Amino acid sequence: MIDGRQRKNIKVGLFVEIVQKPHQASGELTEGRVSKILTKSPNHPYGIKVQLESGLVGRVKNIIT
Repeated sequence: MIDGRQRKNIKVGLFVEIVQKPHQASGELTEGRVSKILTKSPNHPYGIKVQLESGLVGRVKNIIT
């Protein structure tokens, strides 16, 4: 499985599953394509923060290949 905590693994256009801030406790995932990478650091312990094409923002939990 590709690590969603490493910025180098995330590219615009990738299909991913994210967890939004209000859903962190439940772990509910949302699918979509990455339109923007918001995290500047090379890695983040909870996942790289991205914006999907739908406009939703969250941290990458899975990269769907």
